Amino acid sequence: MDKKETMPRPGTRRLVQLYAALLYNANIRGFVDGHIYTGNLKAACVPGFNCYSCPGAIASCPLGSLQNALNAAGHTAPWYVLGILALFGVILGRTICGWICPLGLIQELLHRIPTPKLRKSRFTRAMSYLKYGFLAVFVIAIPLWYGVGKGIILPGFCKYICPAGTLEGAVGILQHPANSTSFYQLGEIFTRKWVIMVVIGLACVFCYRSFCRFVCPLGAIYGFFNRFALTGVRVNKDRCNGCGLCAMQCQMDVRHVGDHECISCGKCIGSCAQGAISLQCGRITLKGPETGKNADPEPVVRKRKQAGRIAWGIALAVLVFAVVWFNFLEPAASQPVSGPEDAVVTQEPAAEAEHAETTAVPEQGATEEGAQDPAQTTPAETAGEDFTSNRPVGTEIGCQLPDFSTDLLSGETFRLSDFRGRVVIINFWGTTCAPCVEELPYYEQLKQNHPEMEILAIHNRAGAKKAQAFLEDKGWDRLDFALDSKEKGLLPLLNAADAMPQTIILNPHGEVTYNAQAPLTLEKLEVLYQQALETTF
Repeated sequence: MDKKETMPRPGTRRLVQLYAALLYNANIRGFVDGHIYTGNLKAACVPGFNCYSCPGAIASCPLGSLQNALNAAGHTAPWYVLGILALFGVILGRTICGWICPLGLIQELLHRIPTPKLRKSRFTRAMSYLKYGFLAVFVIAIPLWYGVGKGIILPGFCKYICPAGTLEGAVGILQHPANSTSFYQLGEIFTRKWVIMVVIGLACVFCYRSFCRFVCPLGAIYGFFNRFALTGVRVNKDRCNGCGLCAMQCQMDVRHVGDHECISCGKCIGSCAQGAISLQCGRITLKGPETGKNADPEPVVRKRKQAGRIAWGIALAVLVFAVVWFNFLEPAASQPVSGPEDAVVTQEPAAEAEHAETTAVPEQGATEEGAQDPAQTTPAETAGEDFTSNRPVGTEIGCQLPDFSTDLLSGETFRLSDFRGRVVIINFWGTTCAPCVEELPYYEQLKQNHPEMEILAIHNRAGAKKAQAFLEDKGWDRLDFALDSKEKGLLPLLNAADAMPQTIILNPHGEVTYNAQAPLTLEKLEVLYQQALETTF
């Protein structure tokens, strides 16, 4: 009789890793609708690596938050983020890496692919110090240099290296058809990041946790706290005989249990013949020796398992609540989108806009007299003209954009219908979006060239609190600036995507002549402005 083959049951640590990955990405609806979560919790950080731009992410990545805080250090000190990192470090240390980091889980699963493996050595130990270089240069120096010295938002590690951002953020967003117009961003930098991600992934197949050991700046930060963290593996010196077997069998580059390279995975607990190692949180033993010499007494083990079952019950309840909350109950998820129910943005490719000339063709039956001559006609001269539109309301090319009003940073009120008879440009931007910041001076120049037009720049709700100080520092004053919020809901009203920058251009009748996610130059803006003046539907 053949024995039935059974799959090995996942251990406690693997289940905790899976749990953390699910909890960090409880916003499942983000993968369904292609949008990232921007609710209140996004201002908080999870302990492990998890990209802010992942559609499922319910909170921010601590490393990305640190870089953004350092970018803005010229305005505010990054005490909040530093305090959060210190709190995580003091309580958990690199236990975060071993137990609740989704990127750590991915690396370990890759390492399970059957291939020859590279064993640790003096060389890998020396290589492990590279992550402190990545921390110093890409996480600290580059954001500070560009943020304080040049006023440019540039999170170096996120932009140039981070494999989590490439996999969770870029791939996670671009896999949805609603974000197909964001493919313009896939330039040279993305290609390099994709290659880096593939190389790191292949390295993890042959070398255990390659990213953790040689690259990860977050692990480098938490490593500083390992010596005095509340949670971690501990060695009972009264039982230890100094054989060194624990360090030899460890796949990380540790010199001894609990040093700055130790991720407190707990594998060494079972390898210690003396029963001298345990995983502890303060005085509470989370995992201890259960067999062999100096094993914990049976009643202690039984009591620990009972406490573990209670903890798992609470954890599962938290996960279920998080999934229900973020997908059905949370105001950011349940808030209806104002405006036309069937409005869908159809955007011209950036390549077409780059080579665009005034090629808009009137609908069949329209007369040439319906087109305006920008050289001869201005809003002032056509004050008596009827600028009403009978086009359907929507955000597609040729539709009449929904009317809306909002308060401006200047204290005045903007109402779209007040600008009938003029070309109106609406630009969605953010201080953390480098292409957005680079193109805003072009809008300033365009407004100077054509003072009769109207330009409204709407800051995304993420980071909106810092926008006013940023603008005062830049001295941009020709444009009208507004801040979006959950209460205003300008982005969902106008069917704007999460990726920025995005620009909507309206002709004098309030009809959409351009709607695309792409950074624009002054030359392109001039062409699109003339096209808006000439186009009728």
